[in-house]
Amino acid sequence: MKTLQDLLSLPRFSDLVVLSTHKNLNQPVESAEITETPDVANFIPKHTIILTTAMNYKGHQMDLKKMIDELKDHEATALGVKTGRFIEEIDPEILEYASKVDLPIIKIPNTQPLGELLHQILSYLWNDKTQQMTYAFDIQNRFSDLLMHDVSNARFIAEFGKIINVPIILLSPWRNVIAHSRHFSEGGKPASYYVNQLTFEDFQKTEREQTSFLIEDINQKTIQMTSYPIKVNHYFPFYLMILTPENIPYPISEFAIDQAILVLTLMLYKNQEVQKSFEHLQTDFYSQLLDAKTSQVSRNWLDLGKNYQLINSQSYQMAIAYCVSSEETQHHMRYQKEEGQVVANWLTEQLPLKQKDVAIFKLRNTNNILLLFQTPNENIDSILEELSEKLQKTLPITLRFAFGGVYDTVNGIGDSYLEALAALESTKALLYPSVVQHYQQTGLSGLFDKINPKDVRYFCEKTLQNLAYPTDPSMVELRKTLKYFLAYNCEITKTANVLFLHRNTIKYRIKQCEELLGLSVQNPESSLTLRVALELSDSTK
Repeated sequence: MKTLQDLLSLPRFSDLVVLSTHKNLNQPVESAEITETPDVANFIPKHTIILTTAMNYKGHQMDLKKMIDELKDHEATALGVKTGRFIEEIDPEILEYASKVDLPIIKIPNTQPLGELLHQILSYLWNDKTQQMTYAFDIQNRFSDLLMHDVSNARFIAEFGKIINVPIILLSPWRNVIAHSRHFSEGGKPASYYVNQLTFEDFQKTEREQTSFLIEDINQKTIQMTSYPIKVNHYFPFYLMILTPENIPYPISEFAIDQAILVLTLMLYKNQEVQKSFEHLQTDFYSQLLDAKTSQVSRNWLDLGKNYQLINSQSYQMAIAYCVSSEETQHHMRYQKEEGQVVANWLTEQLPLKQKDVAIFKLRNTNNILLLFQTPNENIDSILEELSEKLQKTLPITLRFAFGGVYDTVNGIGDSYLEALAALESTKALLYPSVVQHYQQTGLSGLFDKINPKDVRYFCEKTLQNLAYPTDPSMVELRKTLKYFLAYNCEITKTANVLFLHRNTIKYRIKQCEELLGLSVQNPESSLTLRVALELSDSTK
């Protein structure tokens, strides 16, 4: 952007003289206008030079003070007064007042036609704008080419920093440094040094609009940082930080930066969608695995899951990571969807740093994140509590975890997931649930530890008949449906949700169970007996 100093330094404007005392003439100039209207300040854009003969102030120059105040309030750049026609010389008191309020007064000689001067100033500014726009579109083309060639975030930011020649930083929605220009690789403080000076409130301001802050450089000198929200998502943007933006060389303009940010937004969005396509494949795989029947051994899950972090292990345990909704967000589906995606990405980045062999994925039509732990860790509760606290310090998100049991084969992963769902459901009855909640077995089997195992088996077979120790796949599914139907207090909708089945399927299976057992499973006495038998048969397989 051109300044008053730039304009006055040109030979064509050499006869213009700044009369008021101003050491700094770096005020931006974007336009110029001729007027004789006293209240013109109400009708001009910012950074305008006003040209006038001051005919309305002939004989009473002191009234110019009001005009000077109004021009200053509306961020005018300068007031140019043509002398020798209505005003011979500008009163020293007016010049002193203009210096005091910091509005330059420019003397225009009587021999200079205002119309011609206006044309010269506008031609100069328009040529400058044309050059800036041409350069901006050139930048857009260069960055669009990078976008088409699938460059990384680091490469894009490096090229961007090279073009504008000032330090820049790209942050994730959880405010970690994703990439930065080469300026931070030449010694001195890392990029995080500058980011860490911003407060939670500073980021909140940036989420709404472009914002500038004053921070300290490595020498404790105050410098400017401008922060831009990169809204790939509506509620959780990325952030672009530009340090010392006042040093960006000409002809790079704000418009050029806007063009670069537009391409950066498209690139981040494209990368996000590419990642989602992989996540859909991962989701399909784990959905099938979680729904697999325990007797179905025809599929080699370990081979199929090599690309989705599934490994051969003696310990498989499912956990559900979920966000606790506030009163403002509990009915806001779009917010919850974006929140779930941000947390999934954050856990994918953070959790493997503290826990090895963990697969992180989401299921369709849910905002919960599923975690498959494949290596035991006695400190996992502390790790997850620490991560939850860390996230909450950065974003307004409360994160909790619900664990299922541990199984020694891949076929037990589905059961561990159902137990994690039960643990999640149980937290709803707690006033102050812990960050990590584990599935608690009913404990009924413990009451029968001293009873002869043969008697226990007889009781189970007598009560459950073919559902006691089934091997047939259809009987296995009937038993599983009955178990979770009773666990959820005979509520069809909840049972259907956890088993990913239609309500009518649950109704049909429960009817089959009742015909097979010859009793109503919803009868309180029968229900208790069946629960005990199911628990005992699980422990005596």
